[in-house]
Amino acid sequence: MKQKSVAVVGAAETTKMGKIPDVSVIGLHADAALNAMADAGLKPSDIDGVATAGISPVELAHYLGITPTYADGTSVGGCSFMLHVRHAAAAINEGLAKTILITHGESGRSRVGAGGFGRSPSSLMGQFEMPYGVTSPPTMFTVPVLRYLKERGYTEEDLAQVAVVQREWAAKNPRATFKDPITVDDVLNSPMIAWPFRLLMCCLVTDGGGALILTSADRAKDFPQKPVYVLGTGESVETPMVSQMEDFTTSKAFRVSGKKAFDEAGISHKDVDHLMIYDAFAHLPLYGLEDLGFCKPGEAAAFIREGNTRPPSNGKPGGKLPLNTNGGGLSYMHSGMYGMYALQESVRQMRGIAPAQVPGAKISIAHGVGGMFAASGTIVFSNEAP
Repeated sequence: MKQKSVAVVGAAETTKMGKIPDVSVIGLHADAALNAMADAGLKPSDIDGVATAGISPVELAHYLGITPTYADGTSVGGCSFMLHVRHAAAAINEGLAKTILITHGESGRSRVGAGGFGRSPSSLMGQFEMPYGVTSPPTMFTVPVLRYLKERGYTEEDLAQVAVVQREWAAKNPRATFKDPITVDDVLNSPMIAWPFRLLMCCLVTDGGGALILTSADRAKDFPQKPVYVLGTGESVETPMVSQMEDFTTSKAFRVSGKKAFDEAGISHKDVDHLMIYDAFAHLPLYGLEDLGFCKPGEAAAFIREGNTRPPSNGKPGGKLPLNTNGGGLSYMHSGMYGMYALQESVRQMRGIAPAQVPGAKISIAHGVGGMFAASGTIVFSNEAP
């Protein structure tokens, strides 16, 4: 189904980001929501649809005083917000709601009103993975990554290079948590977390949130901000257990979600000016480049190493595919479910207001992962009306 009749008309992150010890999870949702409403020139009574993850849409609607005709509580991990955009587009096209608010808020660092990471002992993961020490993201993602590195012939240096390039983008972003330059040696000399991940290959742990507001494209011109159109969307899921992936060297959910979004948008890879790939750990941009079809299997590491995703510097032009231009989860922000921040950066790029703006960018893709390759969502944005 085409989603070309929908646009983002409001977008904002929380007022503060990083360490916010005096705001609860619901408070972060509300802060982001009110900022997005201000961005769109709206008030809570103008919203008739809500979507969120981490908390219930019932809690969100009640807290903000919204009485929705559409509510989405889809929660499949960090890419939940990509799925929310997809579902909101379908709901608006179907007439289920006119103005849909999507929110995210997490006290990942300060843990104010936050739950813990874990699975019930009766869950599939609790029964068949946790008894063997596969208990947290660093120990889960290593299961496929070690096979991936071996099969692709990639090295620790290739993982480190991902972090180095993303720090270069973060240096251009005043809101980024880490902005100081790093080298491959810096990454390889940082503390070991879980082989092969070292500290600087792992995402940040922060507090914050964000929110988006979507409406139909024919209404979008009535809002104060430049509309950002949703051209195509995709979603898929594979397995709740990372050990049961069909193939450790590729994500089925990535491939299915990405192809669906490209097909809906009617675009090819050469049309893409800007790309966000969820980077909870340094391997994910490599998987994403391959599974989305920007690189052939085994070519992603060289693609990054050769500078194709780099920002311009010292008078030299940037790479042909600007990637994770906010600094990503490795250097910008990562409160736990990073997908909202990738969406926010795509919207900023399409509005032409990003701190590290890609000149003339017309099409941006935000691609997310949920769990440890459990789920995926892909959104194609444009600043040109379809």
